Amino acid sequence: MLVHFQWKELRNNLLRREWAFSFFHEGQYMSGIYYKNGSIKWGDSNVSSQKKEKLEPYVHDLMLYHVYEQH
Repeated sequence: MLVHFQWKELRNNLLRREWAFSFFHEGQYMSGIYYKNGSIKWGDSNVSSQKKEKLEPYVHDLMLYHVYEQH
């Protein structure tokens, strides 16, 4: 489960849109950059590729909810 999910817009122009995000997962602080095309650049290189694959759908869903949905 992801807890304390936060995001902040870094860039918003015609060429690029990107957001910084951070959260805790299993007591470990994690952060990265989310790009408009849905790709993620993780801030911590110590994260295993298995864990990244597991967490990316959750980050994607949270970003869609917070950034793109009108609420």
